[in-house]
Amino acid sequence: MSNRDETFAKVAEAIEPFNKKGIDLTEATTFAGDLEWDSLTVMDFVAAVEDEFDIIITMNMQAEIETVGQLVDAVEKLRA
Repeated sequence: MSNRDETFAKVAEAIEPFNKKGIDLTEATTFAGDLEWDSLTVMDFVAAVEDEFDIIITMNMQAEIETVGQLVDAVEKLRA
């Protein structure tokens, strides 16, 4: 399993408590559209991801991240 695959698995695990609709996650799953998250859910989730990976995701980065795959790429970049 590659580092990116491991990161995807950890991100998917972090999404689980917030995945109220039970959506099957893919790289293309969107937070606003598919998961139907509001801004409060996003903030809670971002905090969980930051804690899990010991990173800081800036507001500018958050604004650009729309899919699970984009989040995995951002986490990988921040951890490098």
